[in-house]
Amino acid sequence: MALATKIGSSSFNILESLQFWKSDGFSTLINNLLSGIIVLIIGWIVLKIILSTLKKGLKRSPKISELLQDYFMKIVSIIGWVIVVVTVLSQLGIDMAPMIAGLGITGVVLGLALKDSISNFFAGFMIIINQLFRKGDYVQLGSLSGTVKTMDLMSVRLSTPDGKNITVSNNIVWGAPVTNFSDIDKRRVDLVVGVPYDCDLKVAKTVFSDLINSYPEVLQDLGVKIEISELADSSINFIIRPWVIPADYWTLLHRFNSEVLGKLAEKNIYLPFPQMDVHFDKD
Repeated sequence: MALATKIGSSSFNILESLQFWKSDGFSTLINNLLSGIIVLIIGWIVLKIILSTLKKGLKRSPKISELLQDYFMKIVSIIGWVIVVVTVLSQLGIDMAPMIAGLGITGVVLGLALKDSISNFFAGFMIIINQLFRKGDYVQLGSLSGTVKTMDLMSVRLSTPDGKNITVSNNIVWGAPVTNFSDIDKRRVDLVVGVPYDCDLKVAKTVFSDLINSYPEVLQDLGVKIEISELADSSINFIIRPWVIPADYWTLLHRFNSEVLGKLAEKNIYLPFPQMDVHFDKD
């Protein structure tokens, strides 16, 4: 009888505890979770609408490059998700006041730890604002060159002519000389050819002139400069400077180098090899 009484009393206490948890703690947790999920879904939908509207608006402006659109969209997306996450945490009953108060100290620590990332972020912002290049442009960044494929908050990705993908941090790009070959309507090709000292220079110059002016890629209205650039150790070096559109640069360069030897040989002019004259004293 006493055992049954104890069991009944214990069961009543457990049920009473469960009833209390159900009426207070558990129901509050469920309500907070549901509120957080609803806020998360609504925030995701609203953010998606904002980004979609913003993207359409940015595309209407011809002055805003595709890289600037992507960069700005990523910034807005990050800020939007931070707001959504903070709102969801508040709905879950997490007190955000201590967290916000600690952002000052945390910001200093993160600033020191992520100084390179922060530097890349602001360097990317400066690159975008100054519009140094666009997606698809062929550029030279210091000693690296390639076609701009993508750019994010931290780096720029280039695709080289030989199929390599190079990732360069924004900080390095901003600090290096940037040459954009796609942002010009014409480009000069510098062709250097050496001839022997004993050849007829007028004949050699005529060969160069006839050959370079036979190419349709050459912009004739800008003229072609053909001059002696150097009296080298074993040769007299001519420099031939035609102008072409950027897309024809490599075509003309490769074509000229492959044909100039044959044209000179027709005039019995052959490219000299490095040589040295040695004189012996008879004594």
